[in-house]
Amino acid sequence: MTRSGQDYLQSLRDGRGIWLDGERVEDVTLHPAFRSTAASLGHLYDLAYDSPHSPVLTRDGVHRAYQVPRSYEDLVARREAYKVWAEAGFGFLGRTPDCMASAAAGFAAAPGVLATGAYDGSTPALALHRRLAEHDLYAAFTLTNPPAAAQDADDERVLRVVAEKDGGIVVRGAKMIGTAAVFADELIVGTIEPLAPEHTERAVTFSVPVATPGLRLLSRASYEGRARSVFDNPLSSRFDENDALLVCDDVFVPWENVLTYRDVDTTFRLWWHTPAFLNFVHQGATRFWTKMEFLTGIALLLAKSNGTHQLPAVTQAIGRLLGRVAQAKAFVLAAEASYEEVDGGRGGVAPGKDISYAQRIMAGELYPQALQEIKLLAGGGLIQLPASGQDLLHPELGPLLRRYLGTSGSPADERVKLLKLAWDALGSEFAGRHEQYERFYHGAPHVYLTQQAWEGDSASCEELARACLDGYDLTTGPSL
Repeated sequence: MTRSGQDYLQSLRDGRGIWLDGERVEDVTLHPAFRSTAASLGHLYDLAYDSPHSPVLTRDGVHRAYQVPRSYEDLVARREAYKVWAEAGFGFLGRTPDCMASAAAGFAAAPGVLATGAYDGSTPALALHRRLAEHDLYAAFTLTNPPAAAQDADDERVLRVVAEKDGGIVVRGAKMIGTAAVFADELIVGTIEPLAPEHTERAVTFSVPVATPGLRLLSRASYEGRARSVFDNPLSSRFDENDALLVCDDVFVPWENVLTYRDVDTTFRLWWHTPAFLNFVHQGATRFWTKMEFLTGIALLLAKSNGTHQLPAVTQAIGRLLGRVAQAKAFVLAAEASYEEVDGGRGGVAPGKDISYAQRIMAGELYPQALQEIKLLAGGGLIQLPASGQDLLHPELGPLLRRYLGTSGSPADERVKLLKLAWDALGSEFAGRHEQYERFYHGAPHVYLTQQAWEGDSASCEELARACLDGYDLTTGPSL
């Protein structure tokens, strides 16, 4: 059954090892660097638990992200659930619980992939999916190795297996960019890129509760913690999902939580030969589409506030942004429509691979372009803002701000509020993180562009061009 937001928040009070600014965080639900984002995530659980959105978000008492889709209609229903949660965070919560839930459903759709090596991880994978779904747990993941360590087989910084014990294994080392890890119940730890044959000790994938002894999460700077107020920082104060460095100091993982073990092929195939990654893209593409809608809405409000919305150049810029919204939407709908059977249909269906992989290219290139368009529409007003919204309530400063910052179509209070929102989305440190985040959301360009070249239907493209070439030669007469 789904759980309430309060149930979720209570689960975070488990003694987990979260560190920020050199101090251990005793309770993420109360700490000023995390509490509002935790509450926002709790709100997502409430939407599924008991709200008018519950029928869209759940089926048979389980969040739809955990269900293995069996048809095109199931894919659409799952996307509609993604959309509800994406809109609740305006697209700025990238790794909400439905993200890894979808990947776990991908593991469950093709468990045989994990039974091909010396270690059979199919039973743990099915157990993971069942546990997360039945208890409505929030699983995050961290799959990136420390810099410059990936090619060095002897680099002890990379998380690896260091021992076997009765009932499980012991792991040591680090993984990077644990987005939302501080807010999760469990962490899925593994490797998504290919490993060299000699890297067997790194070829491990497992799930572990965040509060496991020996596990620490070292948080980056908190944008929520630096926010003045919701009025001044409406996005970063409530939707900073954070990113953390995972450090494991001889962490024990029971066998029932180990999905792949000392097998570089299976560790790679887990993500790419099950629908797990395609499910990631389906959720992420729906969120990206929502984020583009939100940013375009800001652009429209800015143009109207500036009184420029009817100028031809502004109308064209808005048209370009709306076209990009449609483009983001089209990738989602096309991936669903081009669905593929999993394991001959035994594992249901998954979004089409070709379109899903192409979405990664589109999103990484489109997002910074859209930001640039909206910044040009906003103009200098973005940087000429009062330090705090409280200045509007000041007996001396308030009248001055209202006199000089308002326009005929937008009173100063409304205009400052809008510009504060726009700055948080476009120009703040929080916004800078999101631009970089979207560029690398599904990996580095050199990875996904190369993969698209391998996986795309190059044969059909080449065949069509070859058909044209084969249709004429030097003896072909002039056209009539």
